[in-house]
Amino acid sequence: MAIDGRNLQILANYCAAAADAMAFTLMRTAHSTFVKETEDFSCQIVTREGLAFASPRSFGAPWYSGIDYAPVLELIDDYQEGDICITNDSYAGNVATHSPDIHIWKPVFYQGQIACFVVGHIHNTDVGGAVPASLSRSLTEIVQEGLRIPPLKIISGGKLNEDVARIMRLNVRAPDQNWGDFNAQIASVNIGERKVQEIIARFGIEDFLQGVEGILDYAEQQARNIIATIPDGEYFYADYADEDTDGGYPCRIAVTLRVTGETLELDYTGSDPQLTSSLNMPTGGRERHPLALVGVTYVLSTLDSRLLLNAGTLRPTRAILPSGTVMNCEEPAAVGMRSLTCAVSQIATLGAFSLAVPDRLPANSPGGNSIVNIRTVDAQSRTVVASIGPVGGGAGGTPRHDGPDGSGGLSAFLKNTPVEINEAEVPILVRRYGLQPDSGGAGRYRGGMATVMEFEITAPNTVVTARNRNRSVFASAGAAGGNAGKNSSFQTNPGSAGEVEHGNIDVIKCGPGDIVRLIGPGAGGYGPARERSPQSVLRDVQCGFVSLEGARRDYGVVIHNGAIDAFETEITRSTMAEAGNEHFDYGTARREFEQVWTRQRYSLLTEFLAAMPVVWRHFLKHQVFAAVAAQDKPADEQAMTQQMAEILHGLVNKFPAIGGQRPA
Repeated sequence: MAIDGRNLQILANYCAAAADAMAFTLMRTAHSTFVKETEDFSCQIVTREGLAFASPRSFGAPWYSGIDYAPVLELIDDYQEGDICITNDSYAGNVATHSPDIHIWKPVFYQGQIACFVVGHIHNTDVGGAVPASLSRSLTEIVQEGLRIPPLKIISGGKLNEDVARIMRLNVRAPDQNWGDFNAQIASVNIGERKVQEIIARFGIEDFLQGVEGILDYAEQQARNIIATIPDGEYFYADYADEDTDGGYPCRIAVTLRVTGETLELDYTGSDPQLTSSLNMPTGGRERHPLALVGVTYVLSTLDSRLLLNAGTLRPTRAILPSGTVMNCEEPAAVGMRSLTCAVSQIATLGAFSLAVPDRLPANSPGGNSIVNIRTVDAQSRTVVASIGPVGGGAGGTPRHDGPDGSGGLSAFLKNTPVEINEAEVPILVRRYGLQPDSGGAGRYRGGMATVMEFEITAPNTVVTARNRNRSVFASAGAAGGNAGKNSSFQTNPGSAGEVEHGNIDVIKCGPGDIVRLIGPGAGGYGPARERSPQSVLRDVQCGFVSLEGARRDYGVVIHNGAIDAFETEITRSTMAEAGNEHFDYGTARREFEQVWTRQRYSLLTEFLAAMPVVWRHFLKHQVFAAVAAQDKPADEQAMTQQMAEILHGLVNKFPAIGGQRPA
C-alpha cells in the first residue's frame, strides 16, 4: 500500500499504540513507586539510525520524545536477535543524562534485518553513590553519583550477562527494587518488539521503513508551519537557579532565541560556567539534544496541540551549547541535578518565546519541583528507599484562563503518589497534602498554586532528599502585568521552638517525631491583578485558594461576611499601582540582584570565563561575585565596565597558575 495521507496516519497511530503498550507494561510491572506511580520513565520506538518516531501519548516523561539514540547505538559492535543493551553513563553518547536513568535498547529484526529499535529508560530511586537516592546538589564529580554502566549487552542472544547483573545489584541500596524495575524494562521492550513485528507484518517491511521516515518528515513540516507564525527576530531571556552549589551564588541560564522563517536557533552563550556541583547538563554539545530543546517542544505543542512529537519535531531547530558551561559540561563533572538546570532552561526558552508572541503563551511555571525521597527502616528494621512524589507548583496563568494548580507547566506527564501508597510502602505519617493558599501569582488569570506536603518521621537515622530544591529566593515571573508567584520552603518541625528552614539544601537527617514540611513555589500570574473579576476572587476565597488578606492585598477585593464590598473594593483597586512597561514581573529578589548583575556585567564575566581553563571557571566566578559584592555599585555602565576590568585583571595576577605559570 502507498504510505501517504490516510495510511501514514494509520501507521503513526499503530506505532503510538505500540509505544503505549510498552509504557503500560512498564508501569504495571515496575516495583518502585517512582516508576509505577510517578511514571518517571520513557519508551520510544526509534529508526535504525536512532531517531525516535513513536512515544507514549499520555504516559511517562515526554522530555525524550525527540531523542536520538544514534550515539549509543554506534557504541555496540554488532547486534543479534535477542540482544538487549544497557547504559546509564552520562558521558558515553550523552543519551543517559544522570546515573539513576538506566537506558536500554533492543533491535527489532524482521526477516533477518534490523527494522528499528525499541528503547526506553527508567529513573531508579537509588543507584548507590554518596547519598541515599544518589543525587544532591553538593556532589562535585560523577563518580560520587552512583554506579556507572558503560554501553554493553546486558542480554546477549537471549542470555543474561550474570556478571554485570551482580555488579548492578551489589552497588545499590535497594537491589530487589532495582532488579524488579529492570525486569519491567525488559518486559517493556519485549512487548514493543512483538507489537512492531505485528505492524510490519501488516504493512510490509518496505512500507514500514518508508512510513517511519514519512512520520518524521510530517512532524518536521508541522513544526515549520508553527514556527512560520512567530515573528522573525532575536529574543533574549535569562533565568536562575537560586544557588550554583550549597550556599553558593545564583546559577544563570541565558538563551538568545533567533527566529528566521521556519527555523529556530537557541544560543545558550551567557549561561554559567561548568560548576563544581551537580547542576551541569551533559549534552555533549549536540545541537538537537532533547534536554536543551524540551522548552521548544513544549512551546510548539502549546501553539498547536495537533503537533506530532518525535525527532522530526526538532529538525528545524538547533542549539548552541558552549563547551565547559553548565549547558554542556565536560567529564568528570557531576550531573545528577541536571533536571533542575533543564527546568530552568525550559523556563528561559518559554520566556524568550513569550517575548516573541506575548499573547499566546503563559506566565512562568515554577521550575522547582522537589522530588522527595526517603531512606529509612521499617518496623522489621529493613531498609526502605522510596520516592514519595514531587512537591512543586502549578502552571503559569495564561492569556485566557488560570494556570492549573499543583501540577502542569513543566511537570510533563509525571504524577503525584497517592498518600495511601506512601503510607503503605514507607514508614511515615502524612499529616497534610494539598494546595498552599496565596502561593499562585496574582493576575487577571491567577498563577497555579503550589503543593504542600507535611509528614512525620517514625524511625531513627532517616535521610530525606528533596532533589531539585529551588525558588526559595527567586520567584516564578508573572507576565503581561501579572505578579510573580510565591517562594518555596523546606522546614523541619515548623511552628515549634526547634523549627529549621533549610532553604535549598536538599539532603537532611531526621529522627522519630520530626515533622518535615515542604511547600513548592507558586506560578506567575498573567495580566494585571486588579482586572481579575471580583467574583473570581470571591470564588478563590471560598475554595481556600486565596485568603481574605490576600484578596485585599493582591487583588484589591474587599470581602466582608462572605460577600464582596463593592464600594471598598473600588477604592482599594484605585490605589493599586499600575503595571509597569516590562512584560515580566520577576519579583523583588531578582530585581535587586539584576540591579547589580546587569546583562552587560554578565557579558563581561562570560567572555572572561570562556578564556579560562574549565577547571578554574566555577572558582573564578565565585571570586568575581565576592569582589563585586565587596565594592560599591558603579554610577553608570562605563564605571561598571572599568570596575569589572580591574577585578578580572586582579584575579589573573593573583592566580598565575591560571595561565600555567608556577607561583614565584
